[in-house]
Amino acid sequence: MTALRALPVNNRNLNLLKALCLSVWLLLAGCEQRRPAWQLEGMQGTALWHVTLTNPPATLTKAELQAGLNQRFAQTNQWLATWDDTSVLAQFNRQQGTDWFAVAPELAQLVELTLQLSQQSNGVYDVTVGPLIKLWGFNSHESKTAVPEQAAIDAARAQVGYQKLQVRLEPPALRKSQADVLVNLSSVADGFAADQAGHYLETLGVHDYMVEIAGEVRTRGVSPRGDAWRIAIEKPVDEGRVIQQGVSLQNAGLATSGDYRNFFVEGGKRYSHTVNPATGAPVTHNLASVSVVAADATLADAYATLLMALGEQQGKIFADTHGINAYFIWRTDQGFETADTAGFRQLLGKK
Repeated sequence: MTALRALPVNNRNLNLLKALCLSVWLLLAGCEQRRPAWQLEGMQGTALWHVTLTNPPATLTKAELQAGLNQRFAQTNQWLATWDDTSVLAQFNRQQGTDWFAVAPELAQLVELTLQLSQQSNGVYDVTVGPLIKLWGFNSHESKTAVPEQAAIDAARAQVGYQKLQVRLEPPALRKSQADVLVNLSSVADGFAADQAGHYLETLGVHDYMVEIAGEVRTRGVSPRGDAWRIAIEKPVDEGRVIQQGVSLQNAGLATSGDYRNFFVEGGKRYSHTVNPATGAPVTHNLASVSVVAADATLADAYATLLMALGEQQGKIFADTHGINAYFIWRTDQGFETADTAGFRQLLGKK
């Protein structure tokens, strides 16, 4: 199961992206800063990013740090972007043979993680779902408006299956056992990008920072106030920005997966960007969003997508069973209901 972060590029979706990103800062605004801090922001592709760091490095100017972060985000896109024909992943997808394909160690480690989660979830999470994502139009810069024919869905499903993808770490490489397999890592791309930016900051001696890209967050150390980073989780509404819940983070990542930013409606039925590999169609449960706190943003991003695919009932059971810190919001006839796991309740200071 995978979920694309890219949205069709238009003013409405750029505004939605800005709202999503700015929600991260909402709980920080207006608070007294007791330590020196820098705030930087930029845009990579269609994704907005923000970085706040406490005690900036004396060896770099703010402009130099901005350039370094831009370079790190660009490198991540060069590895993972399915919309860029020159990216490593796009080249691997075009490869018609089944030979080993050399990749960077970071990419091999990322694929290894996704395959572990595929096994853990019995294929509910599956990064080879690319053909179905493409068929349903959720990786396109044009809005999708029509449901594919069943024959086309069946043909795309024949290309899907995480067992058809292999990875090795030494030397780092990927291989597919079926030539037409397409890998899509969008379900972890934003979290991975946040972690990569964090690793870069740490090489500069920065250990108190928050990185956010397209709503996925990595935190380390303390905020400019000297305490934990305070992050807002949005209410899953199609328009505007409403805070549902705040959470304090320290040395952790947070990611949210939802159906309220990337979807289309046909015949009165809503089709979200989260596709079930077993059926070849978007999921049909009532879960609107799920937020996960994990050791880093990559793992949080992957688990959020996995739980979103499972839905509010099975997702809650899976999260409880595997000790995942998760917060669920689902639709009812009366509005929204919520549930959280024991670990997430502890983060909120609840019993």
